[in-house]
Amino acid sequence: MNSQILAFIGLGLTFWGALFFLITPFRYVEGSLLDSTAMPSYQTINRIVRDLKCTDHGYHIPPFPKKAYLPQHLKGLKEMTVFIPAIDDAQTPSIEEMAESKFLLKHPQGVLIISPGAGLLNKIENDFNIDFTNMDLSRLCEVLPGFILNNLGLAVGMEMDIRDNLVNVRIQGSIYKDLYSKEADLKSINITGCPIVSAVACALAKATGKSVTLQKLQVLPDGQIEVQCNIIQGRD
Repeated sequence: MNSQILAFIGLGLTFWGALFFLITPFRYVEGSLLDSTAMPSYQTINRIVRDLKCTDHGYHIPPFPKKAYLPQHLKGLKEMTVFIPAIDDAQTPSIEEMAESKFLLKHPQGVLIISPGAGLLNKIENDFNIDFTNMDLSRLCEVLPGFILNNLGLAVGMEMDIRDNLVNVRIQGSIYKDLYSKEADLKSINITGCPIVSAVACALAKATGKSVTLQKLQVLPDGQIEVQCNIIQGRD
């Protein structure tokens, strides 16, 4: 009788164990998989920057709000893009060129790419029913790390604080830390940042309606990623 009771208990535990095994893969993905799938995109941007002799900085340009009505020929203005200029101190592209979803731009010269963090930011907004457009920066710095850490599990720790037009970001234990390694040798990572950093820049651009650049991006010996997001005044 005791053996039968233990057997039924064992079957029950096996059932619940199998159930949790089936449902958890949708919530947990191995970090190295996300890291490796992101690598080709950054290597492609590397080739573009090298071959077109672009500068080593880019501008995250805010899109038009999702709910704003735009004619079909202006749909490109709702894309979260990064402009990488061919010369320093270049102005951001005109609305006409961005609306046409061009890649190579002539006035000013440079390339216009989809932000590496655009997909991540869209997922946060869609999954958690939030819109960063015109959001107060203090609130943004408060809620965005929670989505990155608690809801998506993309890092171990994350902090954001504001000083004038600068937003300092510190990320610990990012699953994308290998993108910053010397072995990867990605110049593009300093222009756009990893998907988390790029998503932060996208959110800041949407909240302020201003272009955002990355500066002082560095990885400390303990693996912590630090970057300053500069909100550019008077460029749009």
